[in-house]
Amino acid sequence: MATIEGTFENSSSLSVAIVIARFNDLITNKLLSGCLDCLSRHGIDISESSQQLDIAWVPGSFELPIVSQKLARTGKYEVVITLGAVIRGDTPHFDVVVSEASKGIATVSRDTGIPIVFGVLTTDTMQQALERAGIKNNLGWNYALQALEMGSLMKAVN
Repeated sequence: MATIEGTFENSSSLSVAIVIARFNDLITNKLLSGCLDCLSRHGIDISESSQQLDIAWVPGSFELPIVSQKLARTGKYEVVITLGAVIRGDTPHFDVVVSEASKGIATVSRDTGIPIVFGVLTTDTMQQALERAGIKNNLGWNYALQALEMGSLMKAVN
């Protein structure tokens, strides 16, 4: 029996793309900060001249799948992280955006074979989003760890 796992030891050579939604940027910028901190601490070059990391901004979480797909299909990236925040309002818009973003991101990952990390907060209130983006815990860090593990795992599987 073989056990195959991703590690963080060989993740410093990964090529990573982050696709981030501008909508609710108070939250998404905090997620990005946590994400970049984690990547940097694990050896990913996050400088402006980095050849390992690219960041693409999209209008909102609904647009995350199409840009993730375009980036994944380039063959340049071993993993893509999506960052967004959808906060429930008084209309069904929340349900539509969350549903389409999650289905779209999952489809892109399956269709391209590139791990796409679902880093979209789905909360009922702004307070809940703020707590998940840094007041209590910055999930951006967790999303980066997932990306490093999945990128490493995919290398181990190949």
